[in-house]
Amino acid sequence: MRAIKVLLVEDDPGDVLMTREAFEEYLHNRLDVVTDGADALAYLRNEPPYADAARPDLILLDLNLPRRDGREVLADIKTDPRLTHIPVIVLTTSQAEEDVLRSYQLHANAYVTKPVDFERFVEAIRQIDGFFAGLVKLPGHRRS
Repeated sequence: MRAIKVLLVEDDPGDVLMTREAFEEYLHNRLDVVTDGADALAYLRNEPPYADAARPDLILLDLNLPRRDGREVLADIKTDPRLTHIPVIVLTTSQAEEDVLRSYQLHANAYVTKPVDFERFVEAIRQIDGFFAGLVKLPGHRRS
């Protein structure tokens, strides 16, 4: 598998910790984290303090975020010609059908409900990573 850069947009410290542990223990990709929607957009647009941030190959986006809601962030990403090509996986606790539908209407690439159990959570992250790092052809990446 090739290494990819992943941006996690998540405000829950426990979920950030579990995702970091999954990446450190099982995955070999770079994980950057921002904890609110406004910082996510600043990061993606290389605005201060993220002027030197590398463009991610994949975004894991929570819906319920401070400052800018995940739905707003998703809409901004998918309407910005510089960002629209980046796959966005909504990774959230919401199982509400309206959240699923709205996310796909905003052009999310996938919607994953976070498992609450650590082992299942790690497995979900591994499956997402395996699919995007090992199977899918991402813009700017050669197949190895």
